[in-house]
Amino acid sequence: MRSCPGSGQEVPCQIQMNIQLYQVDAFTNTAFAGNPAAVCLLPEPADGGWMQQVAAEMNLSETAFLLPQDQGFLLRWFTPAVEVDLCGHATLASAHVLWETGRLPHPAVARFYTRSGPLTAAWEDGFIKLDFPALAWEAAEISPELCAALGVSPRYVGRFGGRYLIEVESEAHVRALKPDFSALRRLPGRGIAVTSRAADPGFDFVSRYFAPWVGVNEDPVTGSAHCCLGPFWGERLGKQKLTACQVSARGGELRVVLEGERVQLGGQAVTVLSGQLHTPPPTHV
Repeated sequence: MRSCPGSGQEVPCQIQMNIQLYQVDAFTNTAFAGNPAAVCLLPEPADGGWMQQVAAEMNLSETAFLLPQDQGFLLRWFTPAVEVDLCGHATLASAHVLWETGRLPHPAVARFYTRSGPLTAAWEDGFIKLDFPALAWEAAEISPELCAALGVSPRYVGRFGGRYLIEVESEAHVRALKPDFSALRRLPGRGIAVTSRAADPGFDFVSRYFAPWVGVNEDPVTGSAHCCLGPFWGERLGKQKLTACQVSARGGELRVVLEGERVQLGGQAVTVLSGQLHTPPPTHV
């Protein structure tokens, strides 16, 4: 027994684990732009339910949890509502934190073990390069109700991994979208990438990504969607190397390189916050 600060009496005190937490803006070189992700560095395995609570508390599109394992790191991603199979910006943020804090020698390759298989991140010319699986798409139908809720008139509709890819006429149409998220949540869905060719000659294509079904109305920059958007536009434009801009309110830029069944996603990152969690995961005896 010992005295807890401020208690005034002898009570058992819970010993806190040293759990570091970082917030990183990914796919940008400027703070308060790109896509913010939380990165939680675990000293030992933690309960998935606790991870989901932490992600809900962070209330960012994704929170990444890292645990050292087999010359690399076990990596899991959670939105405020669910665990997901693949996340680009939180993986980029994770590699950035590992190098910046010295937990991984710079510029050693970061190796991650995930629900989407082994992934790597490497440092190249000032950019973090993610090696991700390419995601195939196929033509699909979309309901009038979903079109109305999104406010789109599609030129093309595809499906990839349970999500929609919708091409519209122009970048102006992409930027002008004001989806009815309440209406979208009442319809079946998981995520929707809306895209067009870029008006700016410095980019090949633009996009926005909506996923109110998993607790993220609009994702500022979506790396995983570019695992499909890259090949989609690479086929249409006849290019293996593309530059992309996700034109959300925060905005973000990506370099996309197509390599057969893999997609290389390049971006930068900025740490904006660091701290320590004071609520450890439950211990199991």
